This record gives sequence, structure tokens and C-alpha cells, in this order.
Amino acid sequence: MEKENELTITRIINSPRDLVWKVWTDSKHLAKWWGPHKFTNPVCDIDVKPGGKILIHMQSLDGTVFPMSGKYQEVLKPERIVFVSSALDGAGNPLLEQLTKTLFTEEGKKTKLTIQVSVSKVIPEAVPYLAGMNEGWKQTIDKLEEYLRTI
Repeated sequence: MEKENELTITRIINSPRDLVWKVWTDSKHLAKWWGPHKFTNPVCDIDVKPGGKILIHMQSLDGTVFPMSGKYQEVLKPERIVFVSSALDGAGNPLLEQLTKTLFTEEGKKTKLTIQVSVSKVIPEAVPYLAGMNEGWKQTIDKLEEYLRTI
């Protein structure tokens, strides 16, 4: 059995749940905040429904593109999103598989956001991705909070 790497992040977001859900499930919004600091998303195609596809290309400042693809397994508006995704190499082959569960819980006028990530099927070339996973997710949620303050 393959060893799994797991991560859970919980953050109270100073925005109502419906708004947090909207910016998480609308590709025009998601493209503006997804990924670590200083990354953009020139490709951000999502179809948020069970069986719907995910295709995101994160691009670093030096122009390097980090593609990911996946599929939504569960979507329960506005409470829960579960998807499986893979970081891809330059030829489109998976480097790892990631199961992500995102929970949106109302906390008054705020949202408790819980992200649970479980990584499996890791090939050796994916080890650097794992080393930065925790920090990458923290920066992604930082960007989400920053973006929510602008709308």
C-alpha cells in the first residue's frame, strides 16, 4: 500500500459562506486567487458538479507552468466540495494524485473553511511538490482572503 501524505488546514474567513462558495466555484473568480503568492492562472476551467472536470494551469513569475487536472466527486452547495486532482508533468502525465475535501461552515457572518488533502500515487519527480504543499495551501488561502476583501 502506498504511503499517503495528509494535510488539514482550518481558517476562519471574514466573509459570508455564500460569497466564499461563489469565489471557489466560479472560474472567473477562482482564476484570480488560486495558487501560491505570485502565481497566476492563465487556464482555469472548472465544471463544479459531480463528474465535472478541472483544468488549471498555474504560472510562476518566471513563466513556468504547473498544470493540474481533475474531477469533482461531490458537490453539496454551499457546504462541501470533494475533488480528485493530479499535478501533471510537461507531457501531461500525473505526478501525484490528490484527494481534496473542502468544507464551508457558517460561523455567523464568517466562514469556517476546512481543507483536507490526502496525496497518493506519488512518483519521485513529485517529491518537491510535497515539500511545498503545506506552504502552498497556506498561501492559497491567504490569496483567497485578500481577494475576498476586494469584492
